[in-house]
Amino acid sequence: MHNSRLSAPPPDLRIIPIDSLLPHEEHDSQRSKNLVEKFKHADVMINPPLVAPINATQYVILDGANRCYTFKQLGYPHILVQVVSYESGYVDLNTWNHIISDWELGEFIEEIKQLDGIEIHDEQDSSALAHVILNNGQVLSLRAIVQSTHERNTLLRTFVTIYQQQARLYRTAINEPDELWLLYPQAIAVVLFPEYASADIIAAAKYQAFLPPGISRHIIHGRALKVNYPLKDLQSETTSLLEKNQRLQQWLQEKLAQRNVRYYAEATYQFDE
Repeated sequence: MHNSRLSAPPPDLRIIPIDSLLPHEEHDSQRSKNLVEKFKHADVMINPPLVAPINATQYVILDGANRCYTFKQLGYPHILVQVVSYESGYVDLNTWNHIISDWELGEFIEEIKQLDGIEIHDEQDSSALAHVILNNGQVLSLRAIVQSTHERNTLLRTFVTIYQQQARLYRTAINEPDELWLLYPQAIAVVLFPEYASADIIAAAKYQAFLPPGISRHIIHGRALKVNYPLKDLQSETTSLLEKNQRLQQWLQEKLAQRNVRYYAEATYQFDE
């Protein structure tokens, strides 16, 4: 990991073909539907998706799968992204925890007992698909009977879909259950996922062994936010990719010259999401 986060480099913003993007997780169909309607009437791209190179012509989507899906649905040939490298030292890969709320605990337990290919054990297991901490203090490990990454990720998607559809789901980075029960008094359980490596993310994208949405958590030091890049510059079918990137560079130079770009080195909480 890079020693000095105060020296994060300027963001590498590029316009790339929409078809060069590979997701590593399923998109959230509920969120995508809303985004399609939103971007039909939008004028700017506020926060570019984050992508990492797989090879010379392909990128894995690290964050922003729903935005990328939306742009493809709307027929955009190109999209503005921020390109980052796992090897740069400015990318941390963690996981989100899922808080399951507003559902009956007994119903939740019965649902996961019906899952084919998963065994439930009352103990922790380093090889488990996930661990579930119930609000009564009980810890369950979900073990996959299958071996391949593709099959394991399929089972994981099936498990997450259960509470996505029947409960209220919150994502959090907090790991202490006692803190979570105070913050989310209606919660019945919290799901903890195993750690993933960058190779797991790239393999999920290359081989379409998708993770469920909202599990991987990429922290980018030097992330570009509130860019507000004009969407009309991405929509054209006749303007070449080269020309679009030349216009992007000119736009960036003007932003810098006008002192419209500000770098914040500290971690922040944003209250207007």
